[in-house]
Amino acid sequence: MKLVKKLSIISAVAASLLATAGCSNNAKTSSPSSSKDTIPSKITKKTTITFWHGMTGPLEGSLKKLTAEFEKENPNIKVKLENQNSYQDLHSKITSTMQSPKNLPTITQAYPGWLYTAAKNNMLVDLTPYINNSKIGWGSSKKSQIKADLLKGAQINGKQYGIPFNKSVEILIYNKQLLEKYGVKVPKTTAELKAAAKKIYEKSNHKVAGAGFDVLATYYTLEMKAKGHNFNSNIDFTGKDSKAVINYYANGVKDGYFKIAGSQKYLSTPFANQKIAMYVGSSAGEAFVKKGVANKFEYGVAARPTEYNMPQGTDIYMFNQASAMQKAAAFKYIKFLTSKASQLKWASQTGYIPVNTQALNSAEYKNSKAVKAPKILSSNIKKLYTIPVVKNSDSAFSDLTSIMESILSQAAKGNNIDSAIKAGKAKFDSDWKQ
Repeated sequence: MKLVKKLSIISAVAASLLATAGCSNNAKTSSPSSSKDTIPSKITKKTTITFWHGMTGPLEGSLKKLTAEFEKENPNIKVKLENQNSYQDLHSKITSTMQSPKNLPTITQAYPGWLYTAAKNNMLVDLTPYINNSKIGWGSSKKSQIKADLLKGAQINGKQYGIPFNKSVEILIYNKQLLEKYGVKVPKTTAELKAAAKKIYEKSNHKVAGAGFDVLATYYTLEMKAKGHNFNSNIDFTGKDSKAVINYYANGVKDGYFKIAGSQKYLSTPFANQKIAMYVGSSAGEAFVKKGVANKFEYGVAARPTEYNMPQGTDIYMFNQASAMQKAAAFKYIKFLTSKASQLKWASQTGYIPVNTQALNSAEYKNSKAVKAPKILSSNIKKLYTIPVVKNSDSAFSDLTSIMESILSQAAKGNNIDSAIKAGKAKFDSDWKQ
């Protein structure tokens, strides 16, 4: 009996080991998650990693320069940069390639919502062991000097799958001459924004709209957050608070003192043409504002006049099919891209804010002569809110802009918006249930 019992135990262990081997396919698919898994302390042989990104123009140029600098410092690592043309194309490529995981890159730019399914199917690498590794990583998340709120925003189901890379927040961009002309102070709250916008519109004999928000989905989400509602399926789109958020903007559009971007996509164009006195837009868009305004007037920047702000831009995620050496090499590259020196270069060349707090708070960054936003950004990101990465949150947030546009377009025509709000609720609820 004892012999039979021992044989049974041995058989069970052997079966377990075989099952584990069969599920993992090969040793390359498991990421370090326990003391049994090891992260190479050095890149001891020539290793190539692939990075999918959506950076174009000057942004791609800056990424190439940083990558060349990294390769020079790490001669054993080759980084293949593969441009996917746009975020939309990048998203589509990731989604379609997930059907053949072996064809996925080592790392990619992405919004966390794009990768909810990938995380659920164990296709991503939990980066915590790499962060805590003192040789390949930093030793801890605190030592990374990456802003904690941004790191949290790159989590999926509580796991640190992403590392923040190219980030921006919203700021208030205003026409200094117009505000002075009409005796308006830079608003610090939404109530002040409304009052200032009405005053400008009325004093300009209805020639200049007072204000507007570039991204309607962000406007709605942050205003609901300020009223105590997190972005989730429990939001009642026709509820009291939701209607208050919608009507704040809709009444302004109806009366002319608020404006939406519409077909122009961004309010920087009417702003440069002095058709709108101020607007809330991305800090990364300031370079376009500067170019559009040229010498026509002086513009200023201020903190978003709301309690919360929302980080925008992508993180870098790692896929599980890579080898142990590729994963280590990729994380060294991520560490390099998010270092103080790299983030200062990246910020000065692209307009994105540094994700590294040492770079963000440095005199070198704050005294930048290229753009004005760095001087006010530290006070503009005290309370950040990120869309929770849960099933269907990405599609629900994406559709919010078109839902709000439909409602505000009706308001612009002077029509009753109740039916448009009800239609918006149907679409919003449908997104969560799909």
